[in-house]
Amino acid sequence: MSVDTVKHPDPTPTATPELIRLENVTKRFGGHTVLDGLDFSVAAGKHVTLIGPSGSGKTTILRLLMTLTKPDEGIITVDGDQLFPAPEKKVREIRKKIGMVFQHFNLFPNMTVLRNITEAPVTVLGLSKDEAEARARELLDLVGLADKAGARPSQLSGGQQQRVAIARALAMRPQVLLLDEVTSALDPELVAGVLDVLRDIARSTDITMLCVTHEMGFARDISDQVLMFDAGRVVESGPPEKIFGEPEQERTRQFLSAVL
Repeated sequence: MSVDTVKHPDPTPTATPELIRLENVTKRFGGHTVLDGLDFSVAAGKHVTLIGPSGSGKTTILRLLMTLTKPDEGIITVDGDQLFPAPEKKVREIRKKIGMVFQHFNLFPNMTVLRNITEAPVTVLGLSKDEAEARARELLDLVGLADKAGARPSQLSGGQQQRVAIARALAMRPQVLLLDEVTSALDPELVAGVLDVLRDIARSTDITMLCVTHEMGFARDISDQVLMFDAGRVVESGPPEKIFGEPEQERTRQFLSAVL
């Protein structure tokens, strides 16, 4: 099946190469600083993976981009538009450009697989039911679940539910796909199937991906850039062959020796 439907137009020559930028972003929870004056950017069409110990701020970055939480300080820009601070109407418009796949699927249990995928395109994007369903069936084919359109989430394995969640995120035609430890809630034998789907998406589309994962092999395979986080800061950044092969920072070497 062609996956042209998840491609986006090539940027114009005047378009900024940066799709996401965080400038001096700080986030605190009570007295604990989770992100400490963070600066980094993601270029359009690139796949960037965030690695590091639990509590280092990786998932908080995704939650900020999804507007599930707000920074205490700093500026976040998406596709040239300021996400924080910004009026609520502007935030909602920017949010349409961003899709997220969570750890725990978050499917609607009372809806069929097809309805889970078509609900937001119809209600948020204003697609017709027929157009949304045609799109959903293409995506179900892409994630290997073409025969599950009429099933309920409870009738699917965890790996199948996560693939539905990936299809649901792509149905909104986002410019950015955020992936938050998407295999951490799965039984080990189901992990490979989900990662294979994401590898196919990374290779066959120009969607920008920002991924938090503990699957280092997957990070090495799909990433253009890997960012090592510790205590709310980026301690090292580079292509996967450098980060996994010849890391410069002792903290990176310690982390990788513990997880590999």
